[in-house]
Amino acid sequence: MEIFVRPGDSFWYYSQVFNLPFQLILDSNRNLNAQTLMPNQPVQIPGYVTSQYTVQRGDTVWSIAQRINMPMDALFLLNPVLNPYVLQVGLRLRLPVRVTWRVVNGEQDYDYRTMVQDIRSLQAIYPFIANKPIGNSVLEKEIPGLTIGNGQKRVHFNASFHANEWITTSVVMTFLNDYLLSLTNNGAIRGLYTLPLYNQTNLNIVPMVNPDGVDLVLNGPPEDETIRNKLIEWNGGSTDFSGWKANINGVDLNDQFPAEWERERERNPKTPGPRDYGGQSPLSEPESIAMADLTVERDFARVLAFHTQGQVIYWGFMGLEPPETEHLVNEFARVSGYEPVQTIESYAGYKDWFIQDWRRPGFTVELGLGTNPLPISQFGEIYEEALGIFLSALYM
Repeated sequence: MEIFVRPGDSFWYYSQVFNLPFQLILDSNRNLNAQTLMPNQPVQIPGYVTSQYTVQRGDTVWSIAQRINMPMDALFLLNPVLNPYVLQVGLRLRLPVRVTWRVVNGEQDYDYRTMVQDIRSLQAIYPFIANKPIGNSVLEKEIPGLTIGNGQKRVHFNASFHANEWITTSVVMTFLNDYLLSLTNNGAIRGLYTLPLYNQTNLNIVPMVNPDGVDLVLNGPPEDETIRNKLIEWNGGSTDFSGWKANINGVDLNDQFPAEWERERERNPKTPGPRDYGGQSPLSEPESIAMADLTVERDFARVLAFHTQGQVIYWGFMGLEPPETEHLVNEFARVSGYEPVQTIESYAGYKDWFIQDWRRPGFTVELGLGTNPLPISQFGEIYEEALGIFLSALYM
């Protein structure tokens, strides 16, 4: 919601009028100097949208403000020419509406277009979110990289490394929406107030690592005949791509990282296909390169990669994980009911590479149970299981 500065206004004053944390207003207006606000400068107020109201007979500014449970000055901020002494019947006013509902609908087939639209909607309501794309997919789709929070502890979540695990994107995006709602409504999630998390943590989210693959699973192959024919051939002649894990080049992005990559290649397919082909070399694909570059640039304290399925949390690699990892994974297990598993015979994954190169906690969280892609009917149950993991990753 946009308002315009008046002489004598301050961000602190706006935080009182709209009952918002001062820091969220500051972070929603990074282009402005809070110490030298100038009249008529536009200011973004997070967590609000506006509605239109037509003045009725008997209305006063005070009665309208009482009806919407806001200070009168909120109406003057949104309606600069409003004259409280001459309130004409039929006059159209802008009223502030605090957002208390989710924008994200996670209980649907959650493709790339849906995600992009939701990110735009969230940014419009919560301008303290930053979105810096981390790179492009093979088919030139921008891969969003969302950042929220001011703290020193840099935490990373990612989802949909594997195409048919797209439900992980809807779960992560729903958590982001709930986190934002709690921040702007001075609320808590499961009894945990989230503003301290915002102030102590810098959360980075890549909600869809593999957008081309997700769209392939949900919407079918691209119209380009050359690409389409190649994909059908790699898929064994079938036009059913529901079992497809790889990117659009037939490369499994979670077998692309230089962490015993050669060992993983030895036992996996040597040609493109729906799953498990790690490419001709590590980091050959634009999506995995983008993830690697992001991780080097941001120097995360811990990373959580969300996959499906199995209700397990993998937390080790070659004995290189630091001691605090076990404490963290035990808490994740406690709040989710998932089983912590230290090692399996698997290599070249994102969290493997992170543990190997940074010696910091990295986790692969396998959400839900069943056969991929998990049915959207499981969304609610999966979200409740994952919610404690999200919160613990920020809190601990």
